[in-house]
Amino acid sequence: MEKTCTEVWNSCLQIIKDNIPNQSFKTWFEPISALKLEGKVLTIQVPSLFFYEWLEEHYVGLLRKTVKKQLGDEGRLEYNIVVDKSSSTGSPYTTNMPSNGNGAEAKTQSMPIPVSINKDIKNPFIIPGLKKLNVDPQLNPNYTFDNYIEGDCNRLARSAGYAVAAKPGGTSFNPLMIYGGVGLGKTHLAQAIGNEIKRSVPDKLVIYVSCEKFCQQFVDSLKNNTINDFVNFYQAMDVIIMDDVHNFAGKEKTQDIFFHIFNHLHQSGKQVILTSDKAPKDLAGLEERLLSRFKWGLSADLQVPDLETRVAILKKKMYADGIELPGEVVEYVAHNIDNNVRELEGAMVSLLAQSTLNKKDIDLALAKQMLKNFIKNTSKEISMEYIQKLVCEYFEVPVDMVKSQTRKREIVQARQISMYLSKSHTKSSLKTIGAFFGGRDHSTVIYACQTVEDLIETDKKFKAYVNDIQKKLKMS
Repeated sequence: MEKTCTEVWNSCLQIIKDNIPNQSFKTWFEPISALKLEGKVLTIQVPSLFFYEWLEEHYVGLLRKTVKKQLGDEGRLEYNIVVDKSSSTGSPYTTNMPSNGNGAEAKTQSMPIPVSINKDIKNPFIIPGLKKLNVDPQLNPNYTFDNYIEGDCNRLARSAGYAVAAKPGGTSFNPLMIYGGVGLGKTHLAQAIGNEIKRSVPDKLVIYVSCEKFCQQFVDSLKNNTINDFVNFYQAMDVIIMDDVHNFAGKEKTQDIFFHIFNHLHQSGKQVILTSDKAPKDLAGLEERLLSRFKWGLSADLQVPDLETRVAILKKKMYADGIELPGEVVEYVAHNIDNNVRELEGAMVSLLAQSTLNKKDIDLALAKQMLKNFIKNTSKEISMEYIQKLVCEYFEVPVDMVKSQTRKREIVQARQISMYLSKSHTKSSLKTIGAFFGGRDHSTVIYACQTVEDLIETDKKFKAYVNDIQKKLKMS
């Protein structure tokens, strides 16, 4: 009996999973799905061109070996790449690409050129004096990749940033759009790309500008009748980093001028990096032609960092400032400031200032007292929602799955522990707890609590899980 494409790909995944780090597997292989198997050619679908390029650069050898192990020496791999998810037909527009690991060599086309060129001919696309420009890139030297902690929340955006920094204007993600909520590191990452480019290729003309500053410069150029100088300056750049492009909303003339600057840069092979608080499809008040260009390259989101990433950020800050704090204090800050990296670092600065100015060590009690302005729920009763979030974060399971009907072991375990802790740490009734966790009745809550209590007495590993989570609850 012949295997299906899904069976072949799942067999490949088992081998791949044993040969790469678990986080790399989750990031680069779990989003892939098998499409078809025709003879000895396995076709898999990847979510973007960036995924395809990353796999071909970093895992092509491993992919080739696993496919051949499953399909024989003639086994080959083909990618189906999702190019545009916003297709009017309702299904995404895709294109197929062969794997370079299949042994096929890329074909290049030669372009005929004149036998002789008159050196006196002037190129109308070159701005006189361009090579003499000496531009301050307006970059913060502290915003580097070394200072940008990597985690699940930012891995795709950070990897794309590295690729752009290594080859500005020469990758398929141009423009690179980085989007996410307030204080999640958009500006840091965008400027880190700029700093890396200036470090590796000092002659590159790089400029960082906020959208508000760009708009003000445009208004000033209109007043001073220097609009041509304004446009020529930005068109002369090799890399433009435009921060907070959502602020273009409603500014039609500024959008129009940036549209023409963007077109010139893109057609000249120059790099454009954009940041926004929303994905391109969610931006309001922008012209459709500008939005369509924002969608040309890669849109990478920054999400709220998980607990491990927050702890790593704090430890990096402590190391940079040469100060040590007790582990329980670091955990307390990381647990309670969980939605904003900027606030997280601000809380650490306050602690470090207190430690330095008063010349005394920071303990947990003092940390709790000091951080009341940062932590909103310090004196509030622990909620079921917070317990659920903490448990899901601990076991790395989606919050919405705990309320679902799934019977997967890891989900059931997180659900039962959440119910048990809700009964122990809140004043909610069994009926209320059951209703919160997916509309279940009180008997389900009783069974969950009894199951957890039994496992605590008989399973040391399970008991350690519960004790660890309870410790984190007490810290909050």
